[in-house]
Amino acid sequence: MGESLAFTVNADRRTIYNEILPQIDSLVAGERDLIANLANIVAVLKEAFGYLWVGFYLARDGQLVLGPFQGPIACTRIDLDQGVCGHAFTKGETVIVPNVDEFPGHIVCSSESRSEIVVPIRDRNGELIGVLDVDSRQLNDFDQIDAEGLARIANILERIA
Repeated sequence: MGESLAFTVNADRRTIYNEILPQIDSLVAGERDLIANLANIVAVLKEAFGYLWVGFYLARDGQLVLGPFQGPIACTRIDLDQGVCGHAFTKGETVIVPNVDEFPGHIVCSSESRSEIVVPIRDRNGELIGVLDVDSRQLNDFDQIDAEGLARIANILERIA
């Protein structure tokens, strides 16, 4: 893939996920450093979809600690029993929040965030190692297409983490 990204501008999300997934796979295939791979994946998602915030939180000492991200300044540490990220990590399931103001215990890192999706990330042994968190300025911006597309990215990570 090199340092370029190709996708159909203004295509539907399913099409964009289908176009960027092989590029992400190729991008991370030759790199063994997890942080470098997470940083490039965040850049691809931010460029392809223009979300408000895209990033990873990694499990460290009983908390989720901020990893590579793009967007406004973020919360540095999240307790596992707090917010959407903690909920998704603890449950080990993708969580879609159509309106963050209606999610009990939502942590406000950016007042611009209106909806959110969080996908658990596992290592090659199936152990939870963190989450992929995506925030949007729009209400109800995420659906099953996003859950499936981001899960496919999580599956790529599972092979290399």
